[in-house]
Amino acid sequence: MRSRPQYKQRQNANMLESLKNLMAELGGGHKHQDRFGDDDYRVASAAMLIHASVVDGAMSGPERHKLYEIVKTRFELDDTSTTELIAQAAAAENEAVDLYHFTRLLNHSLDAIGRRRLIEMMWEMVYADGQVNEIEENLIWRAADLLGISSRDRIEIRHLVTGRKDGSDAP
Repeated sequence: MRSRPQYKQRQNANMLESLKNLMAELGGGHKHQDRFGDDDYRVASAAMLIHASVVDGAMSGPERHKLYEIVKTRFELDDTSTTELIAQAAAAENEAVDLYHFTRLLNHSLDAIGRRRLIEMMWEMVYADGQVNEIEENLIWRAADLLGISSRDRIEIRHLVTGRKDGSDAP
């Protein structure tokens, strides 16, 4: 078991590294968009999206297209980087035993708004094929719970996404 001071030092080092990465991304700095580390929140996010698209069986064509679109636009990547991130996320998702590995990283990397955006992206994924089943709903409920998103917010985000699909709400 780790001692409290060692844990605090590691936590501080992780926070410092996250801040450095954020500053590099914002400033166009040294973090290359086509290199995704194991602790990159984008890998965890894309893996969660992949899981949402395959939880009810195989990934459909519309889901595959939606995944590519979301990853490319939300993370502002070029085509090559988008493909690389999806491949790396698919491998991570394939190796994952549960959602906790991803949600733990996302809780440390994203603020409340970022975590809400992930739940929004997950709803977009499950609606990509035009139908949502209980398994997909349950997955998003579990992910939202692990990310600290309330039931009220999860439902509100769902209505936001379905409103866009119906054309009744602006994106």
